[in-house]
Amino acid sequence: MTATQYLESIFLLLGGLGAFLYGVRELSDNMEKLTNRRLKALFQKTSKNPLVGIGIGTAATAIVQSSGLTTVMVVGFVNAGLMSLYQATAFIMGSKIGTTITAQIAALQSFDVAFYAIGFAFVGMAINMIAKKQKVKSAGLAIAGLGLIFVGLNLMSASMDEIKQSEEVMYVLSKVNNPFLLIVIGIVTTALVQSSSVITTVIISMAAAGLTIGEGGNAPLYIVLGTNVGSCVTAFISSVDASTDAKRASLINILFNVFGAVIFTVMLLLWPRFMDVTFSRWFVKPATQIAMFHTAVNLVNTLIFLPFINGLVWLSKVMIKEKTRKSDGQSFIDVRFLSAPTVAIEQSNKEALRIADIAMGSLKEGFDAFVERNIDAAEDITAKTNEVNELSKKLTDYLIQISAYDLTVNDEKRISILHNNNSDIVRIAEIADNFVKYTARAVRDEITFSEGVTERLQEMFATLEDLFGLMKQARSTKNRNILKEVDEKEDRLDAFRKQLISDHIDRLNRGECKAASSSVYINLVSNLERAGDHLFFIAHTIEEVA
Repeated sequence: MTATQYLESIFLLLGGLGAFLYGVRELSDNMEKLTNRRLKALFQKTSKNPLVGIGIGTAATAIVQSSGLTTVMVVGFVNAGLMSLYQATAFIMGSKIGTTITAQIAALQSFDVAFYAIGFAFVGMAINMIAKKQKVKSAGLAIAGLGLIFVGLNLMSASMDEIKQSEEVMYVLSKVNNPFLLIVIGIVTTALVQSSSVITTVIISMAAAGLTIGEGGNAPLYIVLGTNVGSCVTAFISSVDASTDAKRASLINILFNVFGAVIFTVMLLLWPRFMDVTFSRWFVKPATQIAMFHTAVNLVNTLIFLPFINGLVWLSKVMIKEKTRKSDGQSFIDVRFLSAPTVAIEQSNKEALRIADIAMGSLKEGFDAFVERNIDAAEDITAKTNEVNELSKKLTDYLIQISAYDLTVNDEKRISILHNNNSDIVRIAEIADNFVKYTARAVRDEITFSEGVTERLQEMFATLEDLFGLMKQARSTKNRNILKEVDEKEDRLDAFRKQLISDHIDRLNRGECKAASSSVYINLVSNLERAGDHLFFIAHTIEEVA
């Protein structure tokens, strides 16, 4: 081969790999949009049963087609306190099984169907251009992505056919025989591109074209084992600034892959003809043989370590010691979730409710301080208000980051709703700050209230707390039937405001109250009713999305 031919083959390989990766991304992104509710449910569903966790991890990774992405998200869930290390370990095991679907797709290039599957690229784009509904458009892009995968595989296969004609390349490949060197090649190349699927696909394409690594047999299998270890890099990097348990989840991912690679390496070293007497006999196509080995490795590793999940968790705790952390509440938002916008949005909803808890706690403290004429609570209430403002800004920034991704119309609506909810929550915290001012003025000006007034105010606040609970229930469950109770509580708050102000005016007319108390009292009652309005608005936003 001439230098020009070498260059052409390399560009053909890179172009094919680029088309393959773009196809995988389009298929993954649009499958996520089509199954966003199921995906959200999968990522949120946790179970003490490890088999369920493995199943969830397998299904979720099959949808997003990246064990690196799902493992990073597991680290995020552990970091947010939403998943235990035991649950995370089962999820990680499942993700390793789910990621092998990419290799199985790549192996299809050895069959005649692969050539015809290229047509999916045109069919999918035609559907996308003609369709009006967003879901149909996404389905079209998913089909086009599948077609692009086969376009990429076809180009890589053509490139490999050209390279196979080079005696120099074949000679160099035949000399790469050392098992440990092959494993290192798998680890390093996977770490560099941060995708085991890329390297496995290249190995499968080489096998499909008849390119032999080393003396054949077990040689390519060592690279596959190396890719499994190299795939840990992404999750490891994502855990650097995470909590102790999140770091442990990343370590468990590494331990699982390393121990599995060691077990199979020892087996292959002791059984040099393993490939010849197993997969080579069971499957005709070399590409299928490697893809099946890749799947088998992850399945067998999962079966081996399934009984030792608690052992892996214990070992991770021994290797990474607990560090003292501030117990100021656990944030639900994490940049690790951004790769799956649907999940990131759901986490944002949880974070908004967490901030609402702080705002309502501040409001409760402000109200109690007013009733008890306690001016010493002012500093703590102001600190909570500042905390709400800070967390609100972080949530806003996070929602803006999610918006940068390609979203469905429904997800765009949900982000818009969360921006509005965020503003309402901040207003509630500001009302708590108002209560601090009312308390200070009441104490300074020696303002007192008639007998029975405090009890009526407490009744009104109790109704507000009931409304808050219903709002949280509605936002968490998306159950619209709860809105009827929300409306009833909000109507009761309106009635409270009218009645309390009317009664106050009657007392003024009878000379039972001082005029100086009017400003504080009426503003206090109006603020309680206004807080109810904000909770009412937040609850009713569940009507705006499907």
